[in-house]
Amino acid sequence: MGSKLGARIDAHCPAGWSDYSLIDCGGKEKLERMGSQILIRPEPQALWSPRFNREEWTKRAHWRFEQQGAYGGEWIPLRGKESKSEWQLTYRSAALNLRFRLALTSFKHVGIFPEQADNWEFVARSIRALSKPAKVLNLFAYTGGASLAACQAGADVVHLDSVRQVVDWAHENMMLSRLDGIRWVLEDARKFVARERRRGNRYSGVLLDPPAYGLGPSGERWKLEDQILSLMDDVRSILEPDTHFLLVNAYSLGLSSLVLRNFLSDAYPTDHLHTGELYLSTTETGIFLPLGVFARVWTGMAADFKG
Repeated sequence: MGSKLGARIDAHCPAGWSDYSLIDCGGKEKLERMGSQILIRPEPQALWSPRFNREEWTKRAHWRFEQQGAYGGEWIPLRGKESKSEWQLTYRSAALNLRFRLALTSFKHVGIFPEQADNWEFVARSIRALSKPAKVLNLFAYTGGASLAACQAGADVVHLDSVRQVVDWAHENMMLSRLDGIRWVLEDARKFVARERRRGNRYSGVLLDPPAYGLGPSGERWKLEDQILSLMDDVRSILEPDTHFLLVNAYSLGLSSLVLRNFLSDAYPTDHLHTGELYLSTTETGIFLPLGVFARVWTGMAADFKG
């Protein structure tokens, strides 16, 4: 295919998200329904004008996040007692039935990234396509959506994150989803993968969703553009050589999915390597909101397996 290769735009909000909808976006913000709550949150990639006016947004929303400084901020309640600071929602599809606790944080997040559901479906498909029981490592695993999907699909799951609070949060989500058996690891991803490589431990699936910037539990510094290549080299060394899958997700402004393709194209044929953009579309205004890039690779699967 050569120069004709293109990054596919893939992940429209999956049908399993009856509890979630992106209502509108623009002006570097988004208006979204998450279960019982409607939120206004910053979204730096929404550079266009919103389709609804701001009065309509405020009338509908329960909370607005107001940025204060480079990273933090404050949630402003807009609907009195109807504005709940903690609640739950469900993701239910033909393959998965997962439940999550949501809560307002000072970093605008609430414990879930809805666009990741398309990746969860890929993980579940991959595990069920393997010819033997799967062992899956989820790095930078946050509150555990992909870990829950892998566990529910029948894998032996290792969930790793460097932040104690989000590991505990992921454990809560496992209990809410009526799952069990996930192994929890609080550590720097690079150190853990290097140790697994030395020990000769192997996985049939590895998932990476690294932040643009971050700190490990002992102050280890992470910068996506500087360290993703060496980490991915180490990750490939702990994958089962004949049959495995790999998922890399990146939300970093300016990073193209073709960068991920170039990282991996020397090791995987193009028919086993799929890169593209995750996005959500608004339910009422028909706008597409880009929310990161991904690479999916697989080897040793059935000939008709699709990433």
